[in-house]
Amino acid sequence: MAADYYELLGVSRTASADEIKKAYRKRARDLHPDANPDNPEAAEQFKELSKAYAVLSDDDQRARYDRFGEQGVGGAGGQNFDDLFGGGGLGDIFEAFFGGQGGNPFGGGRRGPSGPPRGQDMEVVVTIDFEQSVFGAQIPVELKLPQRCDTCDGSGAGEGTQPVTCSECDGAGQVRRVRQSVLGQMVSSSPCPRCGGLGQVITTPCESCRGEGRVTVDKTYNVDVPAGVVDGSTLRLTRRGAAGPRGGAPGDLYVHLRVRAHDRYRRVDDDLVTEVPISIAQASLGTKVLLPTLDGDEDLIVPPGTQPGHEFLLRGRGVPRLQGRGRGDLRAVVRVEVPTKLSGDERKLLESYAEGRGEEVGEFSGGLFSKIKSAFS
Repeated sequence: MAADYYELLGVSRTASADEIKKAYRKRARDLHPDANPDNPEAAEQFKELSKAYAVLSDDDQRARYDRFGEQGVGGAGGQNFDDLFGGGGLGDIFEAFFGGQGGNPFGGGRRGPSGPPRGQDMEVVVTIDFEQSVFGAQIPVELKLPQRCDTCDGSGAGEGTQPVTCSECDGAGQVRRVRQSVLGQMVSSSPCPRCGGLGQVITTPCESCRGEGRVTVDKTYNVDVPAGVVDGSTLRLTRRGAAGPRGGAPGDLYVHLRVRAHDRYRRVDDDLVTEVPISIAQASLGTKVLLPTLDGDEDLIVPPGTQPGHEFLLRGRGVPRLQGRGRGDLRAVVRVEVPTKLSGDERKLLESYAEGRGEEVGEFSGGLFSKIKSAFS
């Protein structure tokens, strides 16, 4: 039976992302193969630990794991561990997690240049209509973005030239330092200060990008907004962010969505709520009103005696469920409008109606309204 990922990290199933990260850092230092060169079991435990962290540190994968277990994130059968982390192997995982400045604290891990750095993640805020958030849409997203330089194809080198091997690190991209400690010699490595860890330097920069390997351009992406998104949702577009310098991989683009308010409808979870204004006579005698919905106009039958606040439910006419099937409901709430001004004939009709029901109405001596007036006089 496969080990539980939470148990491997020593955290509860409700642990926060920060707690998971701290737990991984602590256990990874103890189990790293460089700290246990004669213990193959530790290397296997480190693999399982890192695989567990890779799943639980990603919100989407963690949700699938919580629901379906290991099979929900690819299972253990036949999966290559290096493939899980982009082919970098254990050394790359450790360096990426603990950072490159201090190097591997055990003196092992990667050798050679780390390659061009990844581009920055970019963010943009886009406002969409209420209907677009309900039914989904394809929207253009415009922004200024560093993109690979076409002149030098991202190398940063001028025409007819190539980057040359860094003389300070001999192309390794790292400089190593040995220091003495109570535990013996400790070897640490850090990116070469001359080439920035690339192992190569530019002697003749490209005129278009000045050796950067990228230029800033206006970019437009057509982004698919799924049906049912809510205000504040964020869409992640992988590798649509800034291009990395000197041919580095692009970062990601995060599109933050803002939804305009609707003049008639508001959203409550997956339901749509609207008000149906009717008169006192319509509420008393019943009526048929035309209800504009997001799917088209709908005839709504209001039976006699309908009370203010009564809710009519139109099933399946709400918002599509983002993480499931079907749609929410449309809830039409009755609002009885009381006239503020009456004509002479209208007043007589209402007074006759009240008299027939034995109800006291109007401004009469010693009546209700005179008492209210006297209270504020």
